[in-house]
Amino acid sequence: MKARPAPPPPFDRLRADLLAIHRAALRAADPERILERDLRGDAASGWTFRGQPLLPPARTRGEPVFLFGAGKAAAALARGVRRRLAGEVVRGRIIVKHGHRLEVPGVVVEEAGHPVPDVHSVEATKRLLADLRESADSGRVLVLLTGGASALLVAPAAGITLEDKSRVSSLLLACGADIHEMNTVRKHLSAVKGGGLIPLLPSGRAAALVISDVIGDQLTSIGSGPATGDPTTFGDALGVLEKFALLEQVPEAVIARLRGGVAGTVAETPDAPGEAVPHHIVASNAHSLGAAGEEATRLGYRAEIFGRDLAGEVHRTARGFANRLAVLGADPAPAALLAGGELTLKVTGHGRGGRSQEFALVAAETLEGVPGVALLAAGTDGTDGPTDAAGAFADGESLVRARQQGLDPEAALRDNDSWSLFRATGDLLITGPTGTNVMDLMVGLTSGETNAD
Repeated sequence: MKARPAPPPPFDRLRADLLAIHRAALRAADPERILERDLRGDAASGWTFRGQPLLPPARTRGEPVFLFGAGKAAAALARGVRRRLAGEVVRGRIIVKHGHRLEVPGVVVEEAGHPVPDVHSVEATKRLLADLRESADSGRVLVLLTGGASALLVAPAAGITLEDKSRVSSLLLACGADIHEMNTVRKHLSAVKGGGLIPLLPSGRAAALVISDVIGDQLTSIGSGPATGDPTTFGDALGVLEKFALLEQVPEAVIARLRGGVAGTVAETPDAPGEAVPHHIVASNAHSLGAAGEEATRLGYRAEIFGRDLAGEVHRTARGFANRLAVLGADPAPAALLAGGELTLKVTGHGRGGRSQEFALVAAETLEGVPGVALLAAGTDGTDGPTDAAGAFADGESLVRARQQGLDPEAALRDNDSWSLFRATGDLLITGPTGTNVMDLMVGLTSGETNAD
């Protein structure tokens, strides 16, 4: 018997404050707000970002600025740039995830597949590269990159098909590979990643604006580093497949290319950071985590950072986070526990969900029966896994609500079906596309009320 969606639980103060903190974190990573504040200049004198040179002056009246890029938040980034470049002629082409399209005057915005690339990814990338080759010498170029660019900016290397790349991406996602491991393999199966755009960009007249969705804000991993040198090798890519025991599962053409690279018969990706265009990080998880802490303090909570740039496995991290939240809950002073990063989830079931929703469900198990605590785990892009939810709320009564709907929380975890459970309990957070993407945020709050006397 299918569970019916339940009405949301009472919208109490903890949940209201969790939402306020999450929204403050999103505002801190909103590219349009940031560019309005930090992008300065004009066509005659050139442009700066946070006081650093970005683009030189126009050589002639009406010389265009071209915007080329990809990512889930690339259209919002492009729109912010377009609004600030007063007096400039702006052209270009941007590729975004299906459903994330925004109108950007003068710029073509196309949609393609994510997290697994599709034929739209390949065809849109062909058009982007053709436009870049044709126009780069006639103007200045801004490369715009945000999370998701690796699946959206797709040009398979010689001998590799889209099906080959999609198969590899799906296998790596399912086995829990982190973004650095995935991108190490992707770069060595691509004609555009790992510095592939560098030869097409005009020397001294190009720069990159990026929204970081990777641990440590490593430029070589954001969008798989199409405009910067690549320190990884074909041997590293083979090592990732070996680590996850995928050598027998990936297409033969993939293994042949990687082994050819190790043998030196296939050219290595360029390891030349000096040739890369200047990169400027517009927003990152650190910005959002800081804003979350400030908002929590403003709301009256004592803020504690559980972890920055968190990596590792979802279940273990969620239990640790929940245990610490329970300890804070025994203190009469209201507290906020904050974390940011990108965890990995090994998918073994057939349900629906994502790493943030599964984090919340694992935490709910640990917190069952604990009064006066609540948490929210959510992606900053508005999408958690292949679902319509950004994440989910959890508290000490989450599993009670699930069982009242006839659901088995343990079975949901075994089947990676957190979405179905939280949909039934009314605990999903659904925001739609947010216009940014700076990894995930986990926020826990304690009311302090249970021990106030």
